Amino acid sequence: MQQLETFIALNRFGLGPAPGEAAIAAPDPRGWIADQITPAPRLPATLRGFRSSAAIFAEVYAARRIGPSDETTAMAKDRRKTLAREIMARAQAMIDTPTPFAERMVLFWSNHFTVSGTKGIIRNSIPGYEREVVRPHIFGRFADMLRAASRHPVMLTYLDNHVSLGENSRVGKRRLNRTGGTKTLNENLAREILELHTLGVNGGYDQADVIELSKALTGWSHDGVGSKKASYTIQGRFKFRPAFHEPGPKTVLGKTYGEAGADEGARILDDLARHPSTARFIATKLVRHFVADTPPAEAVDSIARVFLDTDGDLAQVSRALIALPQVWANPLPKVKTHYELVISTHRLTGNRDAKPRDLLQPLREFGQIPFAAPSPAGWGDSAADWLAPEALMRRIEWIRRYASTLPTTLDPTLVLEDALGPVASSETRTWVARAPSGDEAIAMILASPEFQRR
Repeated sequence: MQQLETFIALNRFGLGPAPGEAAIAAPDPRGWIADQITPAPRLPATLRGFRSSAAIFAEVYAARRIGPSDETTAMAKDRRKTLAREIMARAQAMIDTPTPFAERMVLFWSNHFTVSGTKGIIRNSIPGYEREVVRPHIFGRFADMLRAASRHPVMLTYLDNHVSLGENSRVGKRRLNRTGGTKTLNENLAREILELHTLGVNGGYDQADVIELSKALTGWSHDGVGSKKASYTIQGRFKFRPAFHEPGPKTVLGKTYGEAGADEGARILDDLARHPSTARFIATKLVRHFVADTPPAEAVDSIARVFLDTDGDLAQVSRALIALPQVWANPLPKVKTHYELVISTHRLTGNRDAKPRDLLQPLREFGQIPFAAPSPAGWGDSAADWLAPEALMRRIEWIRRYASTLPTTLDPTLVLEDALGPVASSETRTWVARAPSGDEAIAMILASPEFQRR
């Protein structure tokens, strides 16, 4: 790899170079990225054949209906049968992919619309959520992805909206009369939609907007909630429950929405997706991810303008990211997340048959298990989130172990050029040249400051 633009294309927009990939991208790095933008990305072959989130959800909630021990048994059985296997298949898809920009956007948007297995009952269904909500929409309309995420039973359960009751709804009134309580409404989903998914914390909403959106979203639930009769079939799908829904008009951001049942929340989401604050919030996150931890204002302005002008067309937004001059100005502005480091390491070394010890074990050691973000805000996207001294030492220890397992046929000189080419420092080249063995030379490459960044 000799061209700086090729390096940036493979690492900033991709997931690190795979063997032979530099030669494919080199004639037209920007075109190579743009060619990966398709209206309906195909599901990677390794991810086909897994059960839908609805099937897993239905099994877990059917077991819950019988009793806690049955729910625990169902969760444990499915975790062994499906979850670990799908986490491995997802990682292998990213190692093997010929369209790494699309996979990077899967990671970005899955993190934006985070759901986490820290809430155990949804843990096994989260890979299905990513397949069903994120993957089909990475180059579609933002409004469609927002609605798909907000209505999905995994998100509704993660943020407790499936049991949120309007105080004046039929069930809400009954509960208040029975318990003597003062609140049935849950604000979690509405708050995260406004703060994390659309407008951003400084986007112009207030607590009254949170409450009104919460009311509009009452009744957005799934069919795991409800009848305990054995004859009631749970399908694990979205279900609007009119008996939970707060009646009457709601006012969000100064606009009043008339009573419209399930459509009421959908109309508000569509307006939030088109809001200038949403455009700026999304643009800021994208520019932070692709340009620098401190996003340049002019780059944010440019992406926000495209977002607004195209009604949130993420294909056009993605093309605008490629066209940013700032993204091509600095080859190493970003630190890789732990997940990116592991994936890029396997891509570089051509590991087409990674084992759990190669993927899951280091991610556990690093503290970034897939689908287990610590909060609805997802994983951080700045250097400070990933390169604390202890984390760096864990990375180096794993790299040394991993390098010692690689075939002796790997030529460190070729690996160095594939990995770092135009950005390799004289110090890194010297360390690699002086390494006492081939595996230690490759470990030097993987542990280098340049390989830790993108």
